[in-house]
Amino acid sequence: EGLIGFFVNTLVLRTQVEDTASFVHLLRQVKESSLGAYAHQDVPFERLVEVLQPSRDMSRSPLFQVLFALQNAPMPAVRKLDLTLSPVEVENPTTKFELQLNLSETPDGYRGTLSYNTDLFEHATALR
Repeated sequence: EGLIGFFVNTLVLRTQVEDTASFVHLLRQVKESSLGAYAHQDVPFERLVEVLQPSRDMSRSPLFQVLFALQNAPMPAVRKLDLTLSPVEVENPTTKFELQLNLSETPDGYRGTLSYNTDLFEHATALR
């Protein structure tokens, strides 16, 4: 698109991970939850917060604590007259969530970063 800005479609998915359930069961559960969320994907996140009015704890996000982001849309450089814009990787030592996994699709496979709240997780746990 010929636009510059922060365009994100955040879908909140609630999942109950059961100790005795198989991974296939978890995948089916997430698939069903995702399909339901995509059916309502046009509802702005701010509107969800406004309608649901979750109890607020300023130390955490109001609807979710774990974020998974898959960047699989092409990101070509943008050229406008004498100006060229291209994505730049920026390291951010902080995270807004308890866990955040970002994956990007590359010609060689997937590349990613894991961010975590250091008050909740030790480095060895995140590394594992």
